[in-house]
Amino acid sequence: MFIGKVVGSVWATRKEERLKGFKFLIVQHYEVDGTPLRDHHICVDLVDAGVGDMVLVVRGSSARQTEKTKEKPVDAIIVGVVDRIDLEK
Repeated sequence: MFIGKVVGSVWATRKEERLKGFKFLIVQHYEVDGTPLRDHHICVDLVDAGVGDMVLVVRGSSARQTEKTKEKPVDAIIVGVVDRIDLEK
């Protein structure tokens, strides 16, 4: 699981049948201290996130364990919108 920021979206009018109805967002990886990283992922959005939202992303086989993504060809999904991060200093 990683924290990221939604920085864009992907529109695909033609796609694999099992992906119809999903919204795809581009998520930039972030350190928990708020430092942006160079990595990006295209993620299926399950929580109605939007551009500018900090989100929690699950990748790999874990991304195919929700009711909506079970047995779907997905590698990364947004499972939460981050309200706050508290770090002990």
